[in-house]
Amino acid sequence: QVQLVESGGGLVQAGASLTLSCAASGRTFRNYAVGWFRQAPGKEREFVATITWSGGDAYYADSIKGRFTISRDNAKNTVSLQMNSLKPEDTAKYYCAAAQLPAVVKSIRSYYIWGQGTQVTVSS
Repeated sequence: QVQLVESGGGLVQAGASLTLSCAASGRTFRNYAVGWFRQAPGKEREFVATITWSGGDAYYADSIKGRFTISRDNAKNTVSLQMNSLKPEDTAKYYCAAAQLPAVVKSIRSYYIWGQGTQVTVSS
């Protein structure tokens, strides 16, 4: 069974960059698509980005397109989310999630393995 641990969150000013990492245990991690989701206080968890098992395809939410980049290194069992030009509205707890999916899927219901999350706070 794959387990996920996020890291890299923190408190930054608007315009700064952060890189979140999702470290996975389990030999079969390379078979899983991975998505990043976020949840702000009082709001529902929302899709941010996802990448296929091979890393060959990715899909982004419109709100972060052009600022965030998702990538993966299957040799190191990690998926990263590079976040540039951060805005106060990006403040949320960020979660990575995994599922055996054949293509990019943004539906939160499709993911069944979740990490505990890492907090990102962007001050204005």
